[in-house]
Amino acid sequence: MITAIELVIFDCDGVLVDSEHITVRAHVAVGAELGWPLTEAEVIQKFIGRSPVFAREQITSRVGPSRAALWWERFERLHRAAVDAELTQVDGILEVLDNLTLPSCVASGGSHDTMRHTLGHTGIYPYFEGRIFSASEVARGKPAPDLFLHAAKQMGVHPSACIVVEDSQYGIQAARAAGMRALGYAGGLTPAQWLEGPNTTVFDDMRELPRLLAEA
Repeated sequence: MITAIELVIFDCDGVLVDSEHITVRAHVAVGAELGWPLTEAEVIQKFIGRSPVFAREQITSRVGPSRAALWWERFERLHRAAVDAELTQVDGILEVLDNLTLPSCVASGGSHDTMRHTLGHTGIYPYFEGRIFSASEVARGKPAPDLFLHAAKQMGVHPSACIVVEDSQYGIQAARAAGMRALGYAGGLTPAQWLEGPNTTVFDDMRELPRLLAEA
């Protein structure tokens, strides 16, 4: 018997706010300056969907602690400036949120400070205020299930009654590991084939989400 959906868990970057291209561009630019040239495809594969802690560890192991600290300082400056200048909502998401009747929350690898900035800048923060969870609250970030299980527990919903909306391979893996169904959004940077697999429906237009939730 399939459990009815009681909670929709949204990732933030790439699902609510169209920020992934900003993140990728900033890492490529800083890496070229500090000794780790990365292509956009490599940044997507290595970092998109992972927590800042994981990214810091990877960068530190490659360029050393002092350059890693400089990397993160420059990255955050570039990222914040680009967010302020160009960040928008993911196309169609406001229409979805305006008509969503199911309980919902956000569970993201990003920090609370970053989410306040990006969700606030795009006008999405009020939709989720008080129901936003960060990887900083758990021991392990995605692809471990910890963050999604934490969000479900805080929201008082069993994992089997949750569905996750994600755009990264690591987020989809985390949803599966948590025993949750997943909707893989392929309208951004992650190739659709990276999202495909068990208990997952892949889609590329956020306006399809209400129908997919109704059918889940």
